[in-house]
Amino acid sequence: MGKVTRKRYSGEFKSRVALEAIRGELTLAELASKHGVHQTMIAQWKRQAIEGMACIFSGKSGSTASASPVGVEKLHAKIGELLVERDFLRDASGRLGVIRGGK
Repeated sequence: MGKVTRKRYSGEFKSRVALEAIRGELTLAELASKHGVHQTMIAQWKRQAIEGMACIFSGKSGSTASASPVGVEKLHAKIGELLVERDFLRDASGRLGVIRGGK
């Protein structure tokens, strides 16, 4: 028996089918037979489209997280500390002969 792979649908196809489902001109069963997709998938795409529209109009962004300037500053400070520590340990291990070469 061969390996079974899942069929992947493009975002454009999903949005087109979800829009048809939202319009309600055809039932989910009719849309499923028309596009060759299971009814459950269409219902899921429809729900995701409606939730996505709600996020757009409410001003919330579901997938993008904005970092606060204070958080970014803390991260930059931590990166600086780690770089200094790395350089110190590299130099110290080089002097002790633990590693050869270095930068």
